[in-house]
Amino acid sequence: MQVLQSTTPLIVNLNALAGGLFIISAFGIVATRQIRASLNFFIIQSLLLASSAFLLGIEPFSLDLFAVGGINIITKVWFMPMLLKRMVKEEIYTRREVTQVFNIPTSLIFALILTILAYFISLPWIHTQKVLSIIHVNVPVGLAGLFLGAYTLVARREAVPQLLGLLAMENGAFFAGVAIAPDLPLIAELALAFDILMLTFVIGILTRTVNEHIGTTSVGTLSELKEGVKK
Repeated sequence: MQVLQSTTPLIVNLNALAGGLFIISAFGIVATRQIRASLNFFIIQSLLLASSAFLLGIEPFSLDLFAVGGINIITKVWFMPMLLKRMVKEEIYTRREVTQVFNIPTSLIFALILTILAYFISLPWIHTQKVLSIIHVNVPVGLAGLFLGAYTLVARREAVPQLLGLLAMENGAFFAGVAIAPDLPLIAELALAFDILMLTFVIGILTRTVNEHIGTTSVGTLSELKEGVKK
């Protein structure tokens, strides 16, 4: 697979800006208390992923990267949020605070530690490039996004934020992937986009149905309910 190298300093700097904002949006998903705000941060993160793909697709010209950016905008920025909002009641977005294992300050400390860890893990890739390139940005930022998405998936106890954590992990993986493997077959992105929409549809139905019957979407409560039914 080809690694992008011949990019201009302007593109590298703009991509670095997108990477910095990508990390900030990942911290936003971790720190926010409301589901609507988490969704908005995820939409911003997906836009930044698409921006990075577009930038890296300019030089050398890559239709695959342009397609990856377009698919991300269609599926994650427009269609997936619209589908989720239609499937889940409005009150879940506007009133409920997200329950989680740790409080916000503790979560931010963990997020910072995971971001630093991602940088050190990415050092072998960074050292393969003697000059400043997109590898220096996309790989550590992508790994940090992957780790922060995984933390969100583990720490949150609401079904929708856990879904956003899973999708944020995918965003992080693709943010690093567009630099390491820009010639990734387009069919892989299309298949993943279809899986994301199907997962969103299923989670939306389950969240709406469960909330109507027991008034909560807390995973811990659902586990207790399952144990009670078994007894």
